[in-house]
Amino acid sequence: MQAEELKLPFYVKVTIFLVGLVAFLTIIYLAKSLFIPLVFATIIAIVLHPVVNFMVRIKINRILAIILTMFLTFLVIAAFGAILISQAGKFGESWPVLVQKFTALLNQNIADAADYFNKDPQKIHDWITKTQGDIINVSTAAIGQTIVILGNGLVVLLLIPFYIFMILFYQPLLVEFIRRLSGANYQSHVRQLVSQIKTVIQRYLVGLVIEAALMAAMNTAALLLLGIEYAFILGILAAVLNVIPYIGGIIAVAMPMMVALVTKPSPWYAFYIMVAYYIIQLIDNHYIVPYIVASKIKINALFSVIIVLVGNALWGIPGMFLSMPILAIIKLICDHIEPLKPWGFLLGDTMPPILKIKKIFSKIKSK
Repeated sequence: MQAEELKLPFYVKVTIFLVGLVAFLTIIYLAKSLFIPLVFATIIAIVLHPVVNFMVRIKINRILAIILTMFLTFLVIAAFGAILISQAGKFGESWPVLVQKFTALLNQNIADAADYFNKDPQKIHDWITKTQGDIINVSTAAIGQTIVILGNGLVVLLLIPFYIFMILFYQPLLVEFIRRLSGANYQSHVRQLVSQIKTVIQRYLVGLVIEAALMAAMNTAALLLLGIEYAFILGILAAVLNVIPYIGGIIAVAMPMMVALVTKPSPWYAFYIMVAYYIIQLIDNHYIVPYIVASKIKINALFSVIIVLVGNALWGIPGMFLSMPILAIIKLICDHIEPLKPWGFLLGDTMPPILKIKKIFSKIKSK
């Protein structure tokens, strides 16, 4: 005789879910020094896994294939990092001067506006003078933290490669563990499901890297054509910030506009930058994302902003950059598991037809 299925009231299920969610968020917050390098390493390992598999298929020893893949990746990152650090150093040295010039320009505009509207600008000037030092210090710290975040401390630098190697080496073991965890009746289904999810995640993450490279190239080219100083660092930083939805785009366009205002004779250059970045964003949204970054992975604006804020609250700047890839992976898993498909639909941006919604409400009213 089979035991009867335990049915819990809805409010009990909600309570259990909320308690579990709070406990989970507390754990990942308290153990962020462990989880941040582990999540970075997992994402990098997923991206590198097809390269390792290719080397294994051409009869290269698995350990040697992993070492070669990691070494080639290290060379690419080192070359990219050397260019970025050299440009960032010059930009970091000039940042306080740029802020002072921008503040002086803002003061002049406020004074002109105050004269025009017959208002006393002294209070505004006092506030700007008081906060100018904070603007310089906070902005400089934020830029430095964003650039150095991938290599912040010797422990992290050692942990990330170690995690990557271990994840790539034990990948068959991890997949088999997930398969066995599902039970004998569902092993074949789970094997197929894991394979599908892994393939889609790899395509998404590789597409994300390609998108960032294309965005960096287009941003840098636009700034170079306009003759903007620090074009390389600003273009690359804009591509990195593009991972952060909405908030990152605003910061990405604001920084070169500010540089243009204080280094160019005409304010029209700031307007040209805004137009150029808008065109690049249209190209990204209509061509790069649909055709390169996996068109099936679309997160709606509400959850995009929420996850970025949650990521910042839990893990700071690394959490902001990791939030969207993590949410995309969660949505992929939800889309491929039948009981979780409603959650995947909730995270997506596919709106149900208005007529269908009206029918649902009419049915509810009739009951």
